Amino acid sequence: MVETHDHFVNRLNTLGRKHAKMTHGYTTKVGKDGLIVVKPKRTRRAPRSGGLKLIFLVAIGFIGFKAFTLATVGPVTYNERLSTLQNGTIIEQAGAKAMAIDPVTEAVAGSVGKIVR
Repeated sequence: MVETHDHFVNRLNTLGRKHAKMTHGYTTKVGKDGLIVVKPKRTRRAPRSGGLKLIFLVAIGFIGFKAFTLATVGPVTYNERLSTLQNGTIIEQAGAKAMAIDPVTEAVAGSVGKIVR
């Protein structure tokens, strides 16, 4: 009696898992014996590049912000404000190094400057 109950519980668990998989879709095929077999569709996992995309978007946004600020304020005023930051606290000095004009920012600011002005 216990064996029969255990087999029944195992079959219910198997059917429950199969049913949960079929909520994402299923296919039906007719076997050689004429029996219709229903199988869940295979689900594809998305590649886990979300972290890299996020870092890339933040970097692009930061460079865009620097370029827009440089194009709007102008290089002379921008460098004056950076020199003020370089004389400040450690956090302000780190910000000044991060906001320094690099070749990429300068190139983007050149193209953005034409649109802004």
